[in-house]
Amino acid sequence: MEFLNQLVLDPKYHDILSILKGFRSGVVYGAKVRFPHALVMTILFKTGSLESKAKGIFRATKQHAQNLGIFATIYKTLMIVQKKINGGKEASIHPFIAGVIGGYYVFGENNSINQQIILYLFSRVVLALVKVPVKRQIIDAPQHTYPVFAAVVWGIVMWLFRHETDTVQPSLRASMQYIYRDSDSWNSLKTLIWHNK
Repeated sequence: MEFLNQLVLDPKYHDILSILKGFRSGVVYGAKVRFPHALVMTILFKTGSLESKAKGIFRATKQHAQNLGIFATIYKTLMIVQKKINGGKEASIHPFIAGVIGGYYVFGENNSINQQIILYLFSRVVLALVKVPVKRQIIDAPQHTYPVFAAVVWGIVMWLFRHETDTVQPSLRASMQYIYRDSDSWNSLKTLIWHNK
């Protein structure tokens, strides 16, 4: 045991152990996030046998966990390689390059799990980018820009739904159809109250 402790604390093994731990952490986090989500969504919305539901939950959990683990491995490896090539110094562009390569390789396939992850990240990226000019004092704007951001996002999505409906993501389009278009017509008190058709 003492030998293994010395091994993991040896600086010459730091990089490889960092990559391995990143892979493990990606897998664990992906499973922790996806399993409860897949379980709830399956119970609420999926039909079929218990076996097919269980397989679907397992498949979604495995893909999410595997993707995050592989991405972490690629990202951390490329960060180390770039740093070594650059004389032991990390450049500002290195995370972007590693992220682009890992993102293309791991999340480039257009499927429902990858779409959910990318849409989640995209929303967080846009929100962060809105804050950067204010934080760096590039623009003179109030610190509370969130209401403006929220207003612009809703303005854009409503314009897209109204004029370019087919470009809106299917589940969002279905919910917006239910709330905003189906509420324009009814043929009885019952359909007015309980259903919009």
